[in-house]
Amino acid sequence: MFDILMYLFENFIHNETEIRVDQDELTDELVRAGFHHDEIYKALSWLEKLAALQETDIKPYLAKGPNSFVTRVYTQDEEMRLDVECRGFLMFLEQINVLDSFTREMVIDRVMEIDSKEFCLEDMKWVVLMVLFNVPGKENAYAQMEDLLFEEPEGPLH
Repeated sequence: MFDILMYLFENFIHNETEIRVDQDELTDELVRAGFHHDEIYKALSWLEKLAALQETDIKPYLAKGPNSFVTRVYTQDEEMRLDVECRGFLMFLEQINVLDSFTREMVIDRVMEIDSKEFCLEDMKWVVLMVLFNVPGKENAYAQMEDLLFEEPEGPLH
């Protein structure tokens, strides 16, 4: 499933044409690319849920402003999926204002829906990028995250 998300993201992110809205046509293209129908369905469902997160009623309950740092307590399932390195990186992204509490929660929600046993920090960085790409008004945060993803680090980021 994650491979399909990456395929879609890499093939359509810098493309000037719009992503096809016809699900059958998109599914056919993904099948031709070698992906299985059940995984395609999961990936498309994941993307639909990402779009739906922007419509949730959680925004008013989240901390607002750059000075509103709060401690995020992770559930046992979240801790199993997001190791210490991933959780530390999320905190780092909040501290440098790439993520706010709303986008952090979107990232965590989308990470928890990834159907993969081998999820790592690099995968999470791509999820962050996908979330920021889909949230209007986060262009600067997206550009900053893109720099973090593609530049070679000179030392620990967090």
